[in-house]
Amino acid sequence: MKALVSRFLKDESGATAIEYGLIASLIAVAIITAATTLGTNISTSFNKISTKINEANTTTTPAE
Repeated sequence: MKALVSRFLKDESGATAIEYGLIASLIAVAIITAATTLGTNISTSFNKISTKINEANTTTTPAE
């Protein structure tokens, strides 16, 4: 029984799996944060472009 407890305390495979899980979750959070920020920036840029195009179309439309 003492040998079983000693072997259990020396076994670090579970700790390694937990460490890999934590690293994977941190990478996932970083990717989600970056994607959200990038998506917001792209959306803002497209909205600005759309506004400029609409303004250009409005000001160059001939009067009837």
